[in-house]
Amino acid sequence: MPAYRAVVFDFFGTLTRAVQRGPQHAEIARSLGVDPEAVRGVLDRTFRARARGRYGNAEATLRWVIEQAGGRPRASQVRAGVPARINALRADTRLRSDAVSVLTALQRRGLATAVISDCTHELPAFLPSLPVAPLLDATIYSVRQGVCKPDPRIYLAACDELAVRPAECLYVGDGGSHELTGAAAVGMTPVRLAAPDLARHLVFDSDTNFAGRTVRSLSEVIGLIDSLQPASQPVA
Repeated sequence: MPAYRAVVFDFFGTLTRAVQRGPQHAEIARSLGVDPEAVRGVLDRTFRARARGRYGNAEATLRWVIEQAGGRPRASQVRAGVPARINALRADTRLRSDAVSVLTALQRRGLATAVISDCTHELPAFLPSLPVAPLLDATIYSVRQGVCKPDPRIYLAACDELAVRPAECLYVGDGGSHELTGAAAVGMTPVRLAAPDLARHLVFDSDTNFAGRTVRSLSEVIGLIDSLQPASQPVA
């Protein structure tokens, strides 16, 4: 068993609690002159394309979504809608109570940490302001990479930034985007987070057949890391 040198996390549903779209999303749709349910349908069926940046920058993507929902927004409305979208997703995001302490404990053990997230333009805009940001050595966003999990390239991008091999990485995620089987395919050790709140999580393409290691909380990752490291590997 190799010594692990890094722990890579999914973001939504892993470092955060379960995510659902809050009321601000409906308010944004109404302000742009479209039915909130129509927008919700577009967002759901185009998530992966939007998370790959297929429709351009944040303004272009928002315009495209609203037009698909039947709207014809003015340029000024779209410009105002972009920061509103960032605020709405930020409001949907609640870090797990142990996220900061777990990342801190991993750093104290000399392990690098990273996030790989299938996300649209909003997450890169607000993650740097979160308490976990200074504790992450790399942040890999699908919308900037142009690929989503389980594409091997998104995992290898994290390895490149951390200067580690996939076999030296533990990957922790709730299982959306087939991320766990994707991590295993490149040589990482995948671990499913099966926290009780995730029954209410907005998730796409779940890894329903994953049968590997499972933890019920982020804090359990610390004990798992300690148990998997060779006896000669010092831990604090």
